[in-house]
Amino acid sequence: MPTINFKGKTFVQNHHLTVKYHQLIPVKEKSLTDKVSLNDNLIIHGDNLLALKALLPNFAGKIKCIYIDPPYNTGNEKWVYNDNVNSPMIKEWLGKVVNKDDLSRHEKWLCMMMPRLKLLKELLSPDGVIFVSIDDNEFHHLRMLMDEIFGENNFVGTLIWRKKEGGGQTDSYFVTEHEYIVVYQKSSEFKWLDEEIPEEMGAFNKEDEKGLFKTVKLAKWGNAARKEDRPKMHFPIKAPDGQKVLPIAPDGSPGRWRVGKKRMEELISKELIYWEKKDSEWIPYEKIYYTEEATKTIKERSILYELATTGDATKVLTEIFGRKDVFENPKPIDLIKFCIQYTTREDSIVLDSFAGSGTTAHAVLDLNEEEGTKRKFILVECEDYADSITAERIRKVIHGIPSSSDENLRNGLKGTFSYFELGPAIEMEDILKGDKLPEYEELARYVFYTATGDEFNPAKVDRERNFIGETSEYEVYLFYKPDLNYLKNTALDLDTAKSLGDYKGKTRLVFAPMKYLDPEFLQEYRIEYCQLPFEIYRFKE
Repeated sequence: MPTINFKGKTFVQNHHLTVKYHQLIPVKEKSLTDKVSLNDNLIIHGDNLLALKALLPNFAGKIKCIYIDPPYNTGNEKWVYNDNVNSPMIKEWLGKVVNKDDLSRHEKWLCMMMPRLKLLKELLSPDGVIFVSIDDNEFHHLRMLMDEIFGENNFVGTLIWRKKEGGGQTDSYFVTEHEYIVVYQKSSEFKWLDEEIPEEMGAFNKEDEKGLFKTVKLAKWGNAARKEDRPKMHFPIKAPDGQKVLPIAPDGSPGRWRVGKKRMEELISKELIYWEKKDSEWIPYEKIYYTEEATKTIKERSILYELATTGDATKVLTEIFGRKDVFENPKPIDLIKFCIQYTTREDSIVLDSFAGSGTTAHAVLDLNEEEGTKRKFILVECEDYADSITAERIRKVIHGIPSSSDENLRNGLKGTFSYFELGPAIEMEDILKGDKLPEYEELARYVFYTATGDEFNPAKVDRERNFIGETSEYEVYLFYKPDLNYLKNTALDLDTAKSLGDYKGKTRLVFAPMKYLDPEFLQEYRIEYCQLPFEIYRFKE
Protein backbone atom coordinates (compact mmCIF):
# COMPACT_ATOMS: atom_id res chain seq x y z
CA MET A 1 0.00 0.00 0.00
CA PRO A 2 1.36 3.47 -0.85
CA THR A 3 2.24 5.58 2.20
CA ILE A 4 2.63 9.29 2.72
CA ASN A 5 6.04 10.74 3.59
CA PHE A 6 6.59 14.17 5.05
CA LYS A 7 9.23 16.03 7.04
CA GLY A 8 8.94 15.12 10.72
CA LYS A 9 7.01 11.88 10.18
CA THR A 10 9.70 9.69 11.77
CA PHE A 11 9.49 11.77 14.94
CA VAL A 12 5.68 11.83 15.30
CA GLN A 13 4.53 8.42 14.06
CA ASN A 14 4.99 6.95 17.56
CA HIS A 15 4.68 10.18 19.52
CA HIS A 16 1.23 9.21 20.83
CA LEU A 17 2.89 6.34 22.72
CA THR A 18 5.23 8.69 24.57
CA VAL A 19 2.55 11.19 25.57
CA LYS A 20 2.06 10.99 29.33
CA TYR A 21 -1.25 10.33 31.00
CA HIS A 22 -2.65 13.45 32.63
CA GLN A 23 -5.23 13.89 35.33
CA LEU A 24 -8.69 15.12 34.46
CA ILE A 25 -9.55 17.65 37.17
CA PRO A 26 -13.28 18.19 37.78
CA VAL A 27 -14.54 21.78 37.88
CA LYS A 28 -17.83 21.71 39.75
CA GLU A 29 -18.71 25.38 39.21
CA LYS A 30 -18.44 25.06 35.41
CA SER A 31 -20.37 21.80 35.25
CA LEU A 32 -24.11 21.46 34.85
CA THR A 33 -24.86 18.49 37.06
CA ASP A 34 -25.41 17.58 40.69
CA LYS A 35 -22.65 14.98 40.50
CA VAL A 36 -19.49 15.59 38.50
CA SER A 37 -18.50 12.28 36.94
CA LEU A 38 -16.63 10.75 34.03
CA ASN A 39 -19.81 8.77 33.34
CA ASP A 40 -21.59 12.00 32.39
CA ASN A 41 -21.50 14.01 29.18
CA LEU A 42 -18.04 15.59 29.22
CA ILE A 43 -16.49 18.90 28.25
CA ILE A 44 -12.70 18.93 28.67
CA HIS A 45 -10.59 22.06 28.46
CA GLY A 46 -7.00 21.41 27.46
CA ASP A 47 -4.65 20.33 24.69
CA ASN A 48 -6.53 17.73 22.70
CA LEU A 49 -3.56 15.38 22.25
CA LEU A 50 -3.05 15.18 26.02
CA ALA A 51 -6.80 14.98 26.62
CA LEU A 52 -7.24 12.11 24.18
CA LYS A 53 -4.48 10.19 25.96
CA ALA A 54 -6.13 10.95 29.32
CA LEU A 55 -9.43 9.55 27.98
CA LEU A 56 -7.92 6.23 26.92
CA PRO A 57 -8.12 4.52 30.34
CA ASN A 58 -11.87 5.02 30.48
CA PHE A 59 -12.94 5.09 26.85
CA ALA A 60 -10.54 3.05 24.71
CA GLY A 61 -12.65 0.98 22.30
CA LYS A 62 -15.90 2.55 23.52
CA ILE A 63 -16.54 5.54 21.20
CA LYS A 64 -19.07 4.73 18.47
CA CYS A 65 -18.83 7.94 16.45
CA ILE A 66 -16.12 10.59 16.17
CA TYR A 67 -16.64 13.87 14.36
CA ILE A 68 -13.75 16.34 14.11
CA ASP A 69 -13.36 19.67 12.38
CA PRO A 70 -9.58 20.30 12.55
CA PRO A 71 -7.84 23.41 11.20
CA TYR A 72 -8.10 23.37 7.42
CA ASN A 73 -4.61 24.88 7.19
CA THR A 74 -5.71 27.67 4.89
CA GLY A 75 -2.91 29.91 6.12
CA ASN A 76 -5.43 32.33 7.63
CA GLU A 77 -6.43 30.41 10.75
CA LYS A 78 -3.38 31.32 12.85
CA TRP A 79 -3.16 27.92 14.46
CA VAL A 80 0.02 27.12 16.41
CA TYR A 81 2.03 23.90 16.47
CA ASN A 82 2.32 22.91 20.16
CA ASP A 83 3.36 19.23 20.35
CA ASN A 84 6.60 18.92 22.32
CA VAL A 85 8.15 16.15 20.22
CA ASN A 86 11.70 15.05 20.97
CA SER A 87 13.25 16.46 17.81
CA PRO A 88 15.37 19.63 17.43
CA MET A 89 13.65 20.39 14.12
CA ILE A 90 10.15 20.11 15.57
CA LYS A 91 11.12 22.02 18.73
CA GLU A 92 11.88 24.90 16.38
CA TRP A 93 8.22 24.85 15.33
CA LEU A 94 6.82 25.18 18.86
CA GLY A 95 4.63 28.16 19.58
CA LYS A 96 4.86 29.62 16.09
CA VAL A 97 1.78 30.59 14.09
CA VAL A 98 1.33 28.59 10.88
CA ASN A 99 0.49 31.04 8.11
CA LYS A 100 0.50 31.15 4.30
CA ASP A 101 4.15 32.13 4.09
CA ASP A 102 5.22 29.09 6.11
CA LEU A 103 6.89 26.74 3.60
CA SER A 104 6.51 23.80 5.98
CA ARG A 105 2.85 24.37 6.87
CA HIS A 106 1.68 21.11 5.26
CA GLU A 107 4.32 19.13 7.16
CA LYS A 108 3.35 20.83 10.41
CA TRP A 109 -0.31 20.04 9.80
CA LEU A 110 0.44 16.37 9.13
CA CYS A 111 2.71 16.19 12.20
CA MET A 112 -0.12 17.68 14.27
CA MET A 113 -2.78 15.33 12.89
CA MET A 114 -0.93 12.00 12.91
CA PRO A 115 -0.69 11.33 16.68
CA ARG A 116 -4.22 12.63 17.24
CA LEU A 117 -5.69 10.33 14.59
CA LYS A 118 -3.83 7.38 16.11
CA LEU A 119 -5.31 8.07 19.54
CA LEU A 120 -8.75 8.61 18.02
CA LYS A 121 -8.47 5.22 16.36
CA GLU A 122 -7.70 3.63 19.74
CA LEU A 123 -10.77 5.26 21.25
CA LEU A 124 -13.11 3.98 18.51
CA SER A 125 -15.14 0.86 19.14
CA PRO A 126 -14.65 -2.02 16.66
CA ASP A 127 -17.90 -0.98 14.94
CA GLY A 128 -17.07 2.72 15.20
CA VAL A 129 -16.68 5.41 12.55
CA ILE A 130 -14.83 8.72 12.22
CA PHE A 131 -15.93 11.77 10.20
CA VAL A 132 -13.34 14.44 9.41
CA SER A 133 -14.36 17.78 7.90
CA ILE A 134 -11.78 19.27 5.53
CA ASP A 135 -11.43 21.44 2.42
CA ASP A 136 -9.14 21.41 -0.61
CA ASN A 137 -6.06 22.64 1.27
CA GLU A 138 -5.39 19.29 2.98
CA PHE A 139 -7.97 16.90 1.52
CA HIS A 140 -5.45 14.88 -0.50
CA HIS A 141 -2.97 14.71 2.40
CA LEU A 142 -5.71 13.70 4.83
CA ARG A 143 -6.86 10.82 2.64
CA MET A 144 -3.33 9.42 2.40
CA LEU A 145 -2.71 9.85 6.12
CA MET A 146 -5.97 8.13 7.06
CA ASP A 147 -5.33 5.33 4.57
CA GLU A 148 -2.08 4.69 6.41
CA ILE A 149 -3.54 4.89 9.93
CA PHE A 150 -6.96 3.28 9.43
CA GLY A 151 -6.17 1.18 6.35
CA GLU A 152 -7.42 1.96 2.87
CA ASN A 153 -9.83 -0.98 3.10
CA ASN A 154 -11.58 0.91 5.93
CA PHE A 155 -12.34 3.94 3.79
CA VAL A 156 -16.14 4.33 3.82
CA GLY A 157 -16.49 7.29 1.48
CA THR A 158 -16.33 11.05 1.07
CA LEU A 159 -19.36 13.22 1.66
CA ILE A 160 -19.53 16.55 -0.16
CA TRP A 161 -21.38 19.17 1.83
CA ARG A 162 -22.75 22.32 0.22
CA LYS A 163 -21.75 24.76 2.94
CA LYS A 164 -23.04 28.00 1.43
CA GLU A 165 -25.01 29.46 -1.42
CA GLY A 166 -22.85 31.67 -3.62
CA GLY A 167 -19.15 32.39 -3.55
CA GLY A 168 -16.87 34.96 -2.01
CA GLN A 169 -14.10 37.38 -2.82
CA THR A 170 -11.47 34.71 -2.14
CA ASP A 171 -12.73 32.49 -4.98
CA SER A 172 -10.27 32.74 -7.88
CA TYR A 173 -11.60 30.42 -10.57
CA PHE A 174 -14.73 28.67 -9.24
CA VAL A 175 -17.48 29.62 -6.87
CA THR A 176 -16.51 27.35 -3.97
CA GLU A 177 -19.65 26.17 -2.23
CA HIS A 178 -18.48 22.86 -0.79
CA GLU A 179 -16.38 21.13 1.82
CA TYR A 180 -15.60 17.44 2.28
CA ILE A 181 -16.26 15.01 5.10
CA VAL A 182 -13.92 12.02 4.92
CA VAL A 183 -15.37 8.88 6.52
CA TYR A 184 -13.42 5.83 7.81
CA GLN A 185 -14.54 2.83 9.81
CA LYS A 186 -12.51 1.15 12.56
CA SER A 187 -13.16 -2.26 11.04
CA SER A 188 -15.59 -4.22 8.92
CA GLU A 189 -17.90 -4.48 11.95
CA PHE A 190 -19.15 -0.96 11.20
CA LYS A 191 -22.56 -0.71 9.57
CA TRP A 192 -24.18 2.36 8.02
CA LEU A 193 -27.74 2.42 9.32
CA ASP A 194 -29.67 2.87 6.10
CA GLU A 195 -33.35 3.40 6.65
CA GLU A 196 -35.36 0.24 6.20
CA ILE A 197 -38.21 0.39 3.71
CA PRO A 198 -41.49 -0.73 5.31
CA GLU A 199 -42.80 -4.04 4.00
CA GLU A 200 -45.67 -2.46 2.10
CA MET A 201 -43.09 -0.51 0.07
CA GLY A 202 -40.62 -3.33 -0.40
CA ALA A 203 -42.04 -5.41 -3.27
CA PHE A 204 -41.36 -4.90 -7.00
CA ASN A 205 -45.05 -5.32 -7.75
CA LYS A 206 -45.64 -2.64 -10.39
CA GLU A 207 -44.57 -2.44 -14.01
CA ASP A 208 -44.44 0.09 -16.84
CA GLU A 209 -42.64 0.32 -20.17
CA LYS A 210 -39.29 0.57 -18.33
CA GLY A 211 -39.82 -2.60 -16.31
CA LEU A 212 -40.66 -3.75 -12.79
CA PHE A 213 -40.52 -1.19 -10.01
CA LYS A 214 -41.46 -0.70 -6.39
CA THR A 215 -42.78 2.51 -4.86
CA VAL A 216 -41.31 4.22 -1.83
CA LYS A 217 -43.01 7.13 -0.09
CA LEU A 218 -41.41 10.48 -0.72
CA ALA A 219 -42.64 11.79 2.64
CA LYS A 220 -40.10 10.96 5.34
CA TRP A 221 -41.05 8.28 7.86
CA GLY A 222 -39.43 7.20 11.13
CA ASN A 223 -37.12 9.55 13.00
CA ALA A 224 -36.74 13.25 12.17
CA ALA A 225 -39.83 13.23 9.93
CA ARG A 226 -41.31 16.55 11.01
CA LYS A 227 -41.14 19.87 9.21
CA GLU A 228 -39.01 21.46 11.93
CA ASP A 229 -36.44 18.66 11.61
CA ARG A 230 -35.54 19.77 8.07
CA PRO A 231 -37.43 23.00 7.26
CA LYS A 232 -35.84 23.27 3.81
CA MET A 233 -37.27 19.86 2.90
CA HIS A 234 -40.86 21.02 3.48
CA PHE A 235 -42.09 22.48 0.19
CA PRO A 236 -45.04 21.90 -2.19
CA ILE A 237 -45.02 19.79 -5.36
CA LYS A 238 -47.77 19.55 -7.97
CA ALA A 239 -50.04 16.52 -8.19
CA PRO A 240 -51.36 15.32 -11.61
CA ASP A 241 -54.42 17.58 -11.28
CA GLY A 242 -52.31 20.62 -10.38
CA GLN A 243 -53.08 20.45 -6.68
CA LYS A 244 -50.20 21.47 -4.39
CA VAL A 245 -49.10 18.64 -2.12
CA LEU A 246 -47.08 19.05 1.09
CA PRO A 247 -45.45 16.23 3.08
CA ILE A 248 -47.22 14.90 6.17
CA ALA A 249 -45.36 13.32 9.10
CA PRO A 250 -46.53 9.94 10.48
CA ASP A 251 -48.17 11.70 13.44
CA GLY A 252 -50.25 13.87 11.07
CA SER A 253 -48.27 17.06 11.64
CA PRO A 254 -46.53 18.96 8.82
CA GLY A 255 -43.71 16.74 7.59
CA ARG A 256 -40.70 16.80 5.28
CA TRP A 257 -39.68 15.01 2.10
CA ARG A 258 -36.90 12.43 2.04
CA VAL A 259 -35.20 14.42 -0.72
CA GLY A 260 -34.39 18.09 -1.24
CA LYS A 261 -35.64 20.42 -3.96
CA LYS A 262 -32.94 19.60 -6.51
CA ARG A 263 -33.43 15.86 -6.18
CA MET A 264 -37.20 16.31 -6.29
CA GLU A 265 -36.89 18.31 -9.53
CA GLU A 266 -34.76 15.50 -10.94
CA LEU A 267 -37.38 12.88 -10.03
CA ILE A 268 -40.09 14.99 -11.63
CA SER A 269 -38.14 15.63 -14.83
CA LYS A 270 -37.26 11.93 -15.20
CA GLU A 271 -40.86 10.88 -14.47
CA LEU A 272 -39.79 8.89 -11.43
CA ILE A 273 -42.75 9.90 -9.27
CA TYR A 274 -45.72 7.58 -8.91
CA TRP A 275 -48.98 9.12 -7.65
CA GLU A 276 -51.78 7.47 -5.72
CA LYS A 277 -55.00 9.10 -4.52
CA LYS A 278 -56.41 7.96 -1.19
CA ASP A 279 -59.47 9.59 0.41
CA SER A 280 -59.17 12.51 -2.03
CA GLU A 281 -55.54 13.11 -0.97
CA TRP A 282 -52.64 12.70 -3.40
CA ILE A 283 -49.63 10.69 -2.12
CA PRO A 284 -46.36 10.78 -4.10
CA TYR A 285 -43.96 7.85 -4.25
CA GLU A 286 -40.52 7.43 -5.76
CA LYS A 287 -40.21 4.75 -8.43
CA ILE A 288 -37.32 2.35 -7.85
CA TYR A 289 -36.80 0.00 -10.78
CA TYR A 290 -35.72 -3.57 -10.28
CA THR A 291 -32.01 -4.38 -10.64
CA GLU A 292 -29.89 -7.15 -9.19
CA GLU A 293 -28.32 -4.55 -6.89
CA ALA A 294 -31.66 -3.24 -5.61
CA THR A 295 -32.05 -3.72 -1.84
CA LYS A 296 -34.58 -3.07 0.86
CA THR A 297 -32.80 0.06 2.01
CA ILE A 298 -32.72 3.69 0.99
CA LYS A 299 -29.11 4.74 0.64
CA GLU A 300 -28.09 8.28 1.43
CA ARG A 301 -26.45 10.28 -1.34
CA SER A 302 -22.85 11.43 -1.01
CA ILE A 303 -23.63 15.04 -1.95
CA LEU A 304 -25.38 16.82 0.90
CA TYR A 305 -27.28 19.65 -0.77
CA GLU A 306 -30.10 20.48 1.56
CA LEU A 307 -28.92 19.86 5.12
CA ALA A 308 -27.91 23.36 6.24
CA THR A 309 -25.22 25.95 5.64
CA THR A 310 -22.70 27.84 7.74
CA GLY A 311 -25.13 30.75 7.50
CA ASP A 312 -27.80 28.63 9.19
CA ALA A 313 -25.29 27.68 11.89
CA THR A 314 -24.40 31.33 12.50
CA LYS A 315 -28.10 32.21 12.86
CA VAL A 316 -28.50 29.50 15.50
CA LEU A 317 -25.51 30.79 17.48
CA THR A 318 -26.83 34.34 17.23
CA GLU A 319 -30.19 33.14 18.56
CA ILE A 320 -28.52 31.31 21.45
CA PHE A 321 -26.12 34.06 22.53
CA GLY A 322 -28.17 37.07 21.49
CA ARG A 323 -25.29 38.58 19.53
CA LYS A 324 -23.49 38.11 16.23
CA ASP A 325 -19.90 37.06 15.55
CA VAL A 326 -19.85 34.51 18.36
CA PHE A 327 -17.76 32.03 16.39
CA GLU A 328 -16.27 32.04 12.91
CA ASN A 329 -17.57 29.39 10.46
CA PRO A 330 -19.50 27.15 12.88
CA LYS A 331 -20.85 23.84 11.65
CA PRO A 332 -24.66 23.46 11.49
CA ILE A 333 -26.47 21.10 13.84
CA ASP A 334 -28.17 19.21 11.01
CA LEU A 335 -24.83 18.28 9.45
CA ILE A 336 -23.59 16.65 12.66
CA LYS A 337 -26.99 15.06 13.31
CA PHE A 338 -26.76 13.45 9.89
CA CYS A 339 -23.42 11.85 10.83
CA ILE A 340 -24.68 10.68 14.22
CA GLN A 341 -28.12 9.48 13.14
CA TYR A 342 -26.92 6.92 10.62
CA THR A 343 -24.02 5.53 12.63
CA THR A 344 -24.98 5.33 16.32
CA ARG A 345 -27.33 3.51 18.62
CA GLU A 346 -29.50 5.01 21.33
CA ASP A 347 -26.78 4.78 24.02
CA SER A 348 -23.67 5.45 21.92
CA ILE A 349 -20.87 7.86 22.85
CA VAL A 350 -19.99 10.61 20.36
CA LEU A 351 -16.60 12.37 20.56
CA ASP A 352 -15.43 15.68 19.12
CA SER A 353 -11.83 16.63 19.97
CA PHE A 354 -11.90 19.95 18.04
CA ALA A 355 -15.10 21.06 19.71
CA GLY A 356 -15.18 24.74 18.71
CA SER A 357 -18.61 26.22 19.34
CA GLY A 358 -20.02 22.93 20.69
CA THR A 359 -22.20 21.95 17.72
CA THR A 360 -21.59 18.23 18.27
CA ALA A 361 -22.91 18.31 21.83
CA HIS A 362 -25.90 20.38 20.70
CA ALA A 363 -26.62 17.82 17.96
CA VAL A 364 -26.45 14.90 20.43
CA LEU A 365 -28.83 16.60 22.88
CA ASP A 366 -31.18 17.54 20.03
CA LEU A 367 -31.33 13.94 18.79
CA ASN A 368 -31.87 12.66 22.32
CA GLU A 369 -34.83 15.00 22.70
CA GLU A 370 -36.28 14.04 19.29
CA GLU A 371 -35.82 10.30 19.61
CA GLY A 372 -35.93 9.71 23.36
CA THR A 373 -32.38 8.31 23.26
CA LYS A 374 -29.47 8.47 25.72
CA ARG A 375 -26.47 9.17 23.52
CA LYS A 376 -23.58 10.87 25.31
CA PHE A 377 -21.03 13.39 24.09
CA ILE A 378 -17.39 14.09 24.89
CA LEU A 379 -16.01 17.45 23.78
CA VAL A 380 -12.38 18.57 23.94
CA GLU A 381 -11.46 22.21 23.36
CA CYS A 382 -8.02 23.71 23.92
CA GLU A 383 -8.86 27.39 23.48
CA ASP A 384 -9.80 29.82 26.26
CA TYR A 385 -13.41 29.94 25.04
CA ALA A 386 -14.00 26.34 26.16
CA ASP A 387 -16.08 27.70 29.05
CA SER A 388 -17.41 30.99 27.65
CA ILE A 389 -18.59 29.63 24.28
CA THR A 390 -18.36 25.81 24.06
CA ALA A 391 -19.77 24.99 27.49
CA GLU A 392 -21.95 28.11 27.72
CA ARG A 393 -23.77 27.14 24.52
CA ILE A 394 -24.61 23.75 26.03
CA ARG A 395 -25.77 25.33 29.29
CA LYS A 396 -28.07 27.62 27.34
CA VAL A 397 -29.60 24.95 25.09
CA ILE A 398 -30.17 22.65 28.06
CA HIS A 399 -31.99 25.40 29.99
CA GLY A 400 -33.83 26.65 26.88
CA ILE A 401 -33.87 29.76 24.70
CA PRO A 402 -37.27 31.46 25.23
CA SER A 403 -36.99 33.51 22.04
CA SER A 404 -36.08 30.57 19.80
CA SER A 405 -38.22 29.69 16.80
CA ASP A 406 -37.47 25.99 17.43
CA GLU A 407 -39.91 24.44 19.92
CA ASN A 408 -37.40 21.98 21.38
CA LEU A 409 -34.79 24.69 21.85
CA ARG A 410 -37.40 27.01 23.32
CA ASN A 411 -38.33 24.43 25.94
CA GLY A 412 -34.74 23.30 26.59
CA LEU A 413 -33.05 20.10 25.44
CA LYS A 414 -32.50 18.73 28.95
CA GLY A 415 -29.38 16.86 30.00
CA THR A 416 -26.26 17.38 32.09
CA PHE A 417 -22.51 17.64 31.58
CA SER A 418 -19.36 17.53 33.69
CA TYR A 419 -16.57 20.01 33.00
CA PHE A 420 -12.92 19.02 33.44
CA GLU A 421 -9.60 20.80 33.16
CA LEU A 422 -6.55 18.89 32.02
CA GLY A 423 -4.33 18.46 35.08
CA PRO A 424 -0.67 17.56 35.57
CA ALA A 425 0.88 14.38 34.25
CA ILE A 426 1.08 11.22 36.30
CA GLU A 427 4.73 10.27 35.90
CA MET A 428 5.04 6.49 36.00
CA GLU A 429 8.81 6.68 35.78
CA ASP A 430 8.91 9.08 38.71
CA ILE A 431 6.92 6.65 40.85
CA LEU A 432 9.53 3.99 40.08
CA LYS A 433 12.43 6.36 40.77
CA GLY A 434 10.89 8.18 43.69
CA ASP A 435 11.16 11.56 41.92
CA LYS A 436 8.38 14.16 41.93
CA LEU A 437 5.94 11.74 43.47
CA PRO A 438 2.32 12.96 43.43
CA GLU A 439 0.57 13.57 46.71
CA TYR A 440 -1.69 10.81 48.03
CA GLU A 441 -4.96 12.57 47.26
CA GLU A 442 -3.79 13.60 43.78
CA LEU A 443 -2.96 10.01 42.86
CA ALA A 444 -6.08 8.72 44.64
CA ARG A 445 -8.28 10.99 42.53
CA TYR A 446 -6.77 9.75 39.28
CA VAL A 447 -6.76 6.09 40.34
CA PHE A 448 -10.38 6.26 41.45
CA TYR A 449 -11.59 7.99 38.26
CA THR A 450 -9.61 5.65 36.07
CA ALA A 451 -10.68 2.50 37.86
CA THR A 452 -14.38 3.29 38.22
CA GLY A 453 -15.25 6.18 35.91
CA ASP A 454 -17.09 7.71 38.86
CA GLU A 455 -16.80 10.85 40.94
CA PHE A 456 -14.00 11.01 43.49
CA ASN A 457 -15.02 12.41 46.88
CA PRO A 458 -12.03 13.44 49.04
CA ALA A 459 -14.26 13.36 52.13
CA LYS A 460 -14.60 9.57 51.77
CA VAL A 461 -10.85 8.94 51.97
CA ASP A 462 -9.72 7.00 55.04
CA ARG A 463 -5.92 7.08 55.04
CA GLU A 464 -5.63 4.67 57.98
CA ARG A 465 -7.48 1.97 56.01
CA ASN A 466 -6.01 3.08 52.64
CA PHE A 467 -9.62 3.40 51.50
CA ILE A 468 -10.28 6.00 48.78
CA GLY A 469 -13.95 5.47 47.97
CA GLU A 470 -16.60 3.14 46.62
CA THR A 471 -19.22 2.86 43.92
CA SER A 472 -22.17 0.55 43.42
CA GLU A 473 -19.72 -2.09 42.11
CA TYR A 474 -16.35 -1.44 43.75
CA GLU A 475 -14.50 -0.60 46.94
CA VAL A 476 -11.17 1.01 46.05
CA TYR A 477 -8.00 0.91 48.18
CA LEU A 478 -4.69 2.64 47.50
CA PHE A 479 -1.54 1.59 49.35
CA TYR A 480 0.73 4.49 48.53
CA LYS A 481 2.85 7.26 50.02
CA PRO A 482 5.02 9.76 48.16
CA ASP A 483 8.03 8.00 49.66
CA LEU A 484 10.34 5.64 47.78
CA ASN A 485 11.15 3.50 50.83
CA TYR A 486 7.45 2.97 51.45
CA LEU A 487 6.93 1.94 47.82
CA LYS A 488 9.86 -0.50 47.99
CA ASN A 489 8.63 -2.16 51.18
CA THR A 490 4.84 -2.20 50.91
CA ALA A 491 2.94 -5.18 49.57
CA LEU A 492 -0.52 -6.69 49.58
CA ASP A 493 -0.21 -9.71 51.88
CA LEU A 494 -2.57 -11.82 53.96
CA ASP A 495 -2.58 -9.42 56.92
CA THR A 496 -3.33 -6.51 54.58
CA ALA A 497 -6.17 -8.45 52.94
CA LYS A 498 -7.71 -9.21 56.35
CA SER A 499 -7.42 -5.54 57.33
CA LEU A 500 -9.85 -4.57 54.56
CA GLY A 501 -12.72 -5.73 56.77
CA ASP A 502 -15.84 -7.72 56.01
CA TYR A 503 -16.86 -8.37 52.42
CA LYS A 504 -19.83 -6.14 51.42
CA GLY A 505 -20.72 -7.74 48.12
CA LYS A 506 -18.51 -5.43 46.05
CA THR A 507 -15.31 -6.19 44.18
CA ARG A 508 -12.35 -4.73 46.07
CA LEU A 509 -9.81 -3.01 43.84
CA VAL A 510 -6.50 -2.80 45.66
CA PHE A 511 -3.68 -0.69 44.24
CA ALA A 512 -0.30 -1.50 45.80
CA PRO A 513 3.35 -1.64 44.71
CA MET A 514 3.64 -5.44 45.24
CA LYS A 515 1.64 -8.45 46.37
CA TYR A 516 2.51 -11.55 48.37
CA LEU A 517 -0.82 -13.29 48.02
CA ASP A 518 -1.75 -16.35 45.98
CA PRO A 519 -4.66 -16.22 43.51
CA GLU A 520 -6.87 -18.39 45.72
CA PHE A 521 -6.57 -15.87 48.58
CA LEU A 522 -7.31 -12.99 46.20
CA GLN A 523 -10.46 -14.82 45.18
CA GLU A 524 -11.36 -15.68 48.77
CA TYR A 525 -11.15 -12.02 49.85
CA ARG A 526 -12.80 -10.78 46.61
CA ILE A 527 -9.73 -8.71 45.72
CA GLU A 528 -8.67 -7.57 42.29
CA TYR A 529 -5.03 -6.55 42.62
CA CYS A 530 -3.65 -3.66 40.53
CA GLN A 531 0.09 -3.08 40.64
CA LEU A 532 1.49 0.42 40.96
CA PRO A 533 2.44 2.17 38.79
CA PHE A 534 1.67 0.26 35.62
CA GLU A 535 -1.94 -0.66 36.25
CA ILE A 536 -3.01 2.78 37.38
CA TYR A 537 -4.30 3.10 33.84
CA ARG A 538 -6.38 -0.04 33.61
CA PHE A 539 -10.09 0.63 33.29
CA LYS A 540 -12.38 -1.76 35.10
CA GLU A 541 -15.50 -2.90 33.29
